[in-house]
Parts: sequence; structure tokens; C-alpha cells
Amino acid sequence: MRKVENVKTYLKIWFSSEGAGPVVVAEKLRNMGFEPIKGRYDHVYDWGRKVDLENVLQIGTAVHETLKGLEVLYKLETL
Repeated sequence: MRKVENVKTYLKIWFSSEGAGPVVVAEKLRNMGFEPIKGRYDHVYDWGRKVDLENVLQIGTAVHETLKGLEVLYKLETL
């Protein structure tokens, strides 16, 4: 499988007034290694190494499990 350098995974969050607030969500994501950012996306995960598709799928699954039950929507984009 081909590995790519300088990979970052970006995360955009949509909040619901019925779900967890931004501080709670940001703390959970920080515990995973995501950092909050300003701009087009809300958080970024800097891999700092070469990754393959399996790595990307694993972080996607981890994000899904972490945000489960918080009543937020999210979008992941790995570049």
C-alpha cells in the first residue's frame, strides 16, 4: 500500500443545541491528538509521518467512537 508524507486530517463539526458544547467536544478531540484551528475546519490532526489508507480509516473509526452520543455531526478530510 502506498504511503503519503505530510498528511493532515481535518475535522469540521456541526453542533446541535441539544448536544454537547464546543468545549466538551474540543477536549475529547484534543485527547485524541486533534488541535483546534481557526478557518475552514475546526480541528486538525497532523500525522507527522507517512500514512496509508488503513491509518486514515482507523482515525475515522476513533473519531466516530469518540463523538458517539454527543449529538454532533462531523466531516473528516485527509489531505
